[in-house]
Amino acid sequence: MTASGEFIPRTVEKLVELYDRPFGGTGKKNGRYRIPVKLVRQIAGRRRLYEDDVRDLARAMLERGYVLIDMDSFFVVTSANTYVNYRRANEDCLE
Repeated sequence: MTASGEFIPRTVEKLVELYDRPFGGTGKKNGRYRIPVKLVRQIAGRRRLYEDDVRDLARAMLERGYVLIDMDSFFVVTSANTYVNYRRANEDCLE
C-alpha cells in the first residue's frame, strides 16, 4: 500500500463499525446499509476518491468479509455471507 493509500484501513474500520451498529430508526440492530460518496470521502479524509481508491477499499472490505458496491452517488455495504446461498447459474441455464 502506498503512502496515499494509508486512509484505506481507517476507512474500512469505520465502514465495518457502521455495519455492526444500529442506526436509521428502523429498529434494525445491524446489517447492510447505503452511505453517500461524500460521507465516505469525509471518513477517508480525501477530497476525491479515484477508481483505484474505490478498488482498494472494496478489496480491503472483502478481506474483512464485507462487500462494498459502488453505485456512483453512494456505496452499499453488505456481508459477503449474504451471497453464499444464492442460486447458481451454470452453462445449462444459458442454452
